[in-house]
Amino acid sequence: MHLSISEASSFIGISPSTLRRYERQGLISPKRTIGGHRRYPISDLRKLAGESIELSETTIAYARVSSHDQKQDLARQIERLESYCVASGNPYLILDDLGSGLNYKKRGLKKLIREIISGRVSKIVLTHKDRLLRFGSEIIFYLCSFFGTKIELIEEEKHLSDEEVLTRDVIELMTVFSARLYGKRAHKKKSVTDS
Repeated sequence: MHLSISEASSFIGISPSTLRRYERQGLISPKRTIGGHRRYPISDLRKLAGESIELSETTIAYARVSSHDQKQDLARQIERLESYCVASGNPYLILDDLGSGLNYKKRGLKKLIREIISGRVSKIVLTHKDRLLRFGSEIIFYLCSFFGTKIELIEEEKHLSDEEVLTRDVIELMTVFSARLYGKRAHKKKSVTDS
């Protein structure tokens, strides 16, 4: 991946003018776009910052459940992930979220994406693919392939037919939207009775 001069300077913690000076000194040579803008390869920036080109060996284990009544499931998920990571012998970090697989604003998910983009993660461990996101996990997987981050699923997913996948997805959507609708109704009813 290539970064603009402002992105590159914040990536390694120096000013754009210092980065230009390093270029004049021959310490780094960015590629140029058709319009003449500088684009810096991340590997060159790591070398300049004194880091190894290789990704760090940090593993992030990510756990998620949809609702508060599944907190025990979350604890079991975290326990399985920790056991798996300890057995691998690499340093690891556990991130967890409590929220819908359709919610892209979860604190843990946002931190996971920031860590992937920073290049500090070598592996992400999940119990199942849908623990990451119910829909759109392929985008995160593509992002991981772009930054050289491996994905490991510790529990094998059974292969479903197209009809079974569609049915499961429709049920998930109906569940999420029903919960939102009934939650709003309950909130309105409570505020009316409190008045």
